[in-house]
Amino acid sequence: MQNGMHTDTERCVRAVRSKDARFDGWFFTAVLTTRIYCRPSCPVVPPKPENMTFLPSAAACQQAGFRACKRCRPDTSPGSPEWNQRADLVARAMRLIADGVVDREGVPGLAARLGYSTRQTERQLLAELGAGPLALARAQRAQTARVLIETTPLPMADVAFAAGFASIRTFNDTVREVYALTPSELRTRATKTASSPPPPAFAAQAAGASSDIPGTPGTPGTPGTAGTGTGTRTGAPGTLTLRLPFRAPLNPDNLFGHLVATAVPGVEEWRAGAYRRTLRLPYGHGIVALTPRPDHIACRLTLSDLRDLTVAISRCRRMLDLDADPVAIDGQLRTDPVLAPLVDKAPGRRVPRTVDEEEFALRAVLGQQVSTAAARTHAGRLVTAHGDPVDDPEGGLTHLFPSAGSLAELDPDSLAMPRTRRTTFTTLVSRLADGGIHLGPDSDWAETRARLLALPGFGPWTVDVIAMRALGDPDAFLPTDLGVRRAAAELGLPATPAALTGRAAAWRPWRAYAVQYLWATDTHPINFLPA
Repeated sequence: MQNGMHTDTERCVRAVRSKDARFDGWFFTAVLTTRIYCRPSCPVVPPKPENMTFLPSAAACQQAGFRACKRCRPDTSPGSPEWNQRADLVARAMRLIADGVVDREGVPGLAARLGYSTRQTERQLLAELGAGPLALARAQRAQTARVLIETTPLPMADVAFAAGFASIRTFNDTVREVYALTPSELRTRATKTASSPPPPAFAAQAAGASSDIPGTPGTPGTPGTAGTGTGTRTGAPGTLTLRLPFRAPLNPDNLFGHLVATAVPGVEEWRAGAYRRTLRLPYGHGIVALTPRPDHIACRLTLSDLRDLTVAISRCRRMLDLDADPVAIDGQLRTDPVLAPLVDKAPGRRVPRTVDEEEFALRAVLGQQVSTAAARTHAGRLVTAHGDPVDDPEGGLTHLFPSAGSLAELDPDSLAMPRTRRTTFTTLVSRLADGGIHLGPDSDWAETRARLLALPGFGPWTVDVIAMRALGDPDAFLPTDLGVRRAAAELGLPATPAALTGRAAAWRPWRAYAVQYLWATDTHPINFLPA
């Protein structure tokens, strides 16, 4: 699928008539007669083509005066996969908006992070998405508010504050405008629906998250939210239970296997069938437990500040690569007769990523030329000495991974590693702390690669693994990686890095996913879901 699909009217009409959930998030159907907008998979009878118009974002629909359909909840559609596979201004801006930057720093802050003027940023977002950064952030705030209204007992003033609204009046006006209901009516409606039988199930592949309240709009199997999520308030204050659906298929083996096999003691663990970890967030910290299910990822999230809800869910989705388009990715990789059997055997592999780009880069250096176990040991010592303590009554998590700023003053001699790698580590810490290198959802991939390569001890493998798992470049490739070379030899692919890179040109722009399939030929623990 290409950018601007909403302009292809004939294609959009076909998708709406077939109720194809694969297109949810790619475009939105606005009905001129009812002034309602829907996702393509909406279960209601499609309107006549002459009564439909198509827009590129929920924010654009809201800005044009359309209200969200109460059946399919289009405002909660998953984000376009393009935002995680592109590195241009619009894609970087969308990742930052999902990370809450507009709410925290305003549009000038967003533009400054992107290296463009406010006017340029607004113009490009408006041209591609039909809405500027303020409207996009407003749509996200409205959805976060809906989550909290429908699934928690929080007072409305607290909901407004947690969702990022500047005033109760703005909160009330926005909810009423977007949903054609007052906040109190939304909560009453959700409570009544919870006591009624659940509606027929829909395909969950394109949903983003759904509620654990039986029968609510967002019940398991019905479309939910991508960037914010819906769920139930349970247990301690700030604890929510969420469902994070995904575009199917999804193979959890390498995804969770990799995260658990490389888990840093005190920061990450596998407990009772769930991957658990601590989260450093803009307003506080959190602990998340993620459990793979057949049609969703179960998510239990505890936050010290509910204002971090949207950001936490966005980062967890990014870590698990839940917004990927596996049909497009696997379809491209299957064109290679060597990869086709690997894809057919276990389709839907994702790239295990991270919730903290700086953390991953530091861990990549700690893992240079050592075993997985040794890398975990090094990282665990660093966490114990310099991480911020957290309380975890439900498990064995003890710390947040230390920030670059907190590591800037550490004594290099305290690092039990060879002198050259110690220099590599401390130099990276220094560049991250002083802003010489910036790692985040807004990073320019090419510029960041160049700056990392200029650091002592940074070769292609380290830079590409950071590009793949921290920056999210779907085309990052590791031709010198031992596991990749072993798989290549076993499969009869070229043996030298240069020749293998040449052969891998046919896998572009999905070489990072090809790496997952190549790694899966090995018996390393990263390839297996823990028992």
